[in-house]
Amino acid sequence: MQYGSTIRVTASAMAVIAGALSLSACQSGGGDSAADNPSPAPTAASASPTASSASSGPGTATSRPSGGSTSTGSGTPASTASATSGGSASACTATGLRVSAYQAADRPQGTGTGAAVVEFTNAAAQPCVLSGYPSVAGAGNGSPDHNSPLSVTRTGAASAVRVAPGGKAWVKLTFVQVQGEGDGYCASGAKPVVYPTLVVGLPGAGSHQVALSDGEFAECDNKVTATAVSAVKPS
Repeated sequence: MQYGSTIRVTASAMAVIAGALSLSACQSGGGDSAADNPSPAPTAASASPTASSASSGPGTATSRPSGGSTSTGSGTPASTASATSGGSASACTATGLRVSAYQAADRPQGTGTGAAVVEFTNAAAQPCVLSGYPSVAGAGNGSPDHNSPLSVTRTGAASAVRVAPGGKAWVKLTFVQVQGEGDGYCASGAKPVVYPTLVVGLPGAGSHQVALSDGEFAECDNKVTATAVSAVKPS
């Protein structure tokens, strides 16, 4: 009885082994079948989740500038906006300028000042910008607040002038010339006026009291023709 029982157990074990071998063969054959029959290609939605999420609704798609840069509110790339602001210069300040004046070489005939050149020197450590036409007033040697404004006629086109540290810019002032000898006379019949100094201002750059390097400002009619500030030294 024991011997027969042993034979039945052995036969049962063989059946288990045979089943395992059959399962292994099926798995191996399934791998070959997968290689011969690849899975279907993914759909457009699954292959491109970014495009799918960007098209969630009309008008909701967003884009990113190439290179990964961000954009400012105006649509200009931030890097470009930074480069632009970095290359600009602020307006010159009153304290950052040294101002002087001298008689112009090219001036009307007569015995008065005729014309003067006002020179602005950038005394700051950074470049700055001057622009526009000057205001002009005659003054004594005291406070520049006590002055007599001159009527200014503008001439020439105005543009911004970038002045490097230590650089210069100029305006030219042409007066109604005094005629005759001695105290002279004005063609209009008015009496000539002599100012020891002028107060000259430029937009945003303050007002500056200047004296001629060679005399005083003698003029008629309290009128002056002024050029815009220029990077070219006038004669």
